[in-house]
Amino acid sequence: MRRFGYSCLLVVVGIFIIQCTPKDTSIEYVDYVDPYIGSDYHGHVFVGANVPFGAVQLGPSNFNKGWDWCSAYHYSDSIVKGFSHLHLSGTGIGDLGDILVMPTVGQLKLNAGTQENPNAGYASFYSHENEKVAPGYYSVLLESYNIEVELTSSKRVGFHKYTFPKEGSRRVIVDLTEGNTDQTVKTGLTKVDNSTVTGFRFSKGWAKDQRVYFAIKTSLPFEKYSGYDFLLDGKAQGAGKAVLEFPEGKNHEILLKVGISPVSEENALENINQEIPGWDFEEIKLAAKQSWNKELGKFKVQSEDEKKLRTFYTALYHTMFAPTLFNDSNGDYLGTDKEVKENANFQNYTIFSLWDTYRAAHPLYTIFQPERVTDFINSMLAIYQQQGKLPVWHLMGNETNTMVGYHAVPVIVDAFLKGIEGFDTKLAYEAVKASAMRDERGLKDLKELGYIPADKEIESVAKALEYAIDDWCIAAMAYRLGETEDYEYFSERATYYKNYFDADTKFMRGKLTDGSWRRPFDPFASKHREDDYCEGNAWQYTWLAPHDVEGLISLFGSDKLFTEKLDSLFILESKLGHGASADISGLIGQYAHGNEPSHHISYLYAFAGQQWKTSQKVRFIMDLLYSDKPDGLSGNEDCGQMSAWYVFSSLGFYPVNPANGVYVFGSPVFEKTTIQLGEGKTFEIQAENVDNSNIYIQSVTLNGEPYHKSYITHQDIMKGGILKFEMGSNPNKEFGKAPQFRPKSVNF
Repeated sequence: MRRFGYSCLLVVVGIFIIQCTPKDTSIEYVDYVDPYIGSDYHGHVFVGANVPFGAVQLGPSNFNKGWDWCSAYHYSDSIVKGFSHLHLSGTGIGDLGDILVMPTVGQLKLNAGTQENPNAGYASFYSHENEKVAPGYYSVLLESYNIEVELTSSKRVGFHKYTFPKEGSRRVIVDLTEGNTDQTVKTGLTKVDNSTVTGFRFSKGWAKDQRVYFAIKTSLPFEKYSGYDFLLDGKAQGAGKAVLEFPEGKNHEILLKVGISPVSEENALENINQEIPGWDFEEIKLAAKQSWNKELGKFKVQSEDEKKLRTFYTALYHTMFAPTLFNDSNGDYLGTDKEVKENANFQNYTIFSLWDTYRAAHPLYTIFQPERVTDFINSMLAIYQQQGKLPVWHLMGNETNTMVGYHAVPVIVDAFLKGIEGFDTKLAYEAVKASAMRDERGLKDLKELGYIPADKEIESVAKALEYAIDDWCIAAMAYRLGETEDYEYFSERATYYKNYFDADTKFMRGKLTDGSWRRPFDPFASKHREDDYCEGNAWQYTWLAPHDVEGLISLFGSDKLFTEKLDSLFILESKLGHGASADISGLIGQYAHGNEPSHHISYLYAFAGQQWKTSQKVRFIMDLLYSDKPDGLSGNEDCGQMSAWYVFSSLGFYPVNPANGVYVFGSPVFEKTTIQLGEGKTFEIQAENVDNSNIYIQSVTLNGEPYHKSYITHQDIMKGGILKFEMGSNPNKEFGKAPQFRPKSVNF
């Protein structure tokens, strides 16, 4: 397990990068992906077969043994209860695990069994020695049955290949009563013919009303079909399990195609016909591999350090697990209002973990997935029209209202300010304003008082600070659109974070209805879902004003006082107290890299003219808290955010303000990276003399011209060109020191 202290700062971590290789443009980038990374400790990543942003995530499901099984799989496990088609990756809450399928032989067992007694059910033991994982492919030997399982997928169809023992029974169990942590509500199974089964599963959990339809096609007709009722409170709620028995003495390889749909069984069948009409498993496996190789190849990183290549490309791979498609091949999808929307003119998506991903994952998509950004936003705007507000944390057609803020706003505004088109700007502006003007989740008091009273609302400080970021974004959009009155109003609301700053303690603190500070006050303490912060403490939340870092510095009184306090963050060690969130992990002093509110903090030094300290801290975080091992993430992956931080930081910059198109320089890791921008344009990042000692920027050129700023804009990146860093082992404390060369919060 990765638990770290500040004393490790003196340790030099990593491997010296000798030279840039390979140069072969036909490189298989998937070979540098290790899907096990993040599957141990608290990473919670999905392990299995999927394609980039695909609806199907087909993989093994363990018995749920607690928080670290949120994805239904953990590296420490050795028992699999089956292979399900929907999973979450890196979240802090478990759900999904739908449409579980398990091949078996021998005595028929209708229940999965238990972790303590798997032999009582159809579950099986397995080991990593007999397990293979790669982008778009998963295989494992079920040791209890001597059955080899191979899995691959298309966007909406999971493809199974089972190699049974040559002698004996051959059986496939379909169990709709099994999920990860949710509760089955209603199920249905229908035998269409001797090679086709359709059905549905309705459940409630994190997604309060989840509905998934499916169809199964088998390569070999089954000779017997048995259905078993699903009972809830003693009453049958439809068929919940099916057993498909195949003849002995024939082909010992059996293939299954499982199509899913949010709309209907008929659409699930059509998804199979459209995406995998044949039975060539190797062809679909290769297509999945090629789809990953195409997306990964948009970043051509050159290095002889294969550990760093694995860390980078696996991080990039993990950024493409969510959002996921939530529609059918004909465009149909299920709205948040539970009505079917037919033949939509955009690709509809779900799994928007916005409290996490607005910070870096979505800005990263504007660089290498701009066409999907348009669909993400159109999906969000459709959700707005269906539920009256933009998504907060959207899951399979459900609004979970998880976490704080209305962070679809920075995603939409970031795309708008960067010139990404294809969505209704007028509707988008209406939506961002409507989400900010509601009376829920502390907003009524915020509008009336300028702050959220801590004695009326839990997580009041966290909510208000996150709202201020979103409100800055609305002001920026209003400014660009010429909406002067809205610009002034939301600009004022964007400064409300200052109402929480206590000039005496120099911390953001909870404030009561009467205007006094909440007491007693302990800046180290954190109580999960009970106090003024959300998965954090005062030390971590005091820096949460990435939209107005200049204003935050002024609260401290000077650059010197600001950086002294910031230095203390990375040094002071203290217990968080009883009841602290498990999400507060990856600690360096009080800096918590395992949770998102800390992600921008190491880059704040640049705003105070000390870019060299940003280089120092960022490189240390990368070396210490990321690796190519199963425990290579220090906290929840959170649908790509943890990995997006690494992708940006290893390139040498990061979007502190998630919507102003400014990327602050840190410390590039690779000697050369080429980003494919489309339309034949590339942006090349070079780092001369970079290695594990030469971590400090000495000077910069852009397209051969001296460049003195400690940041670069999105506009300059997307023009294409060459950004060249000269690196050294000693800090150049003059680089980026002058106020005119520092990052700027306002760039519109």
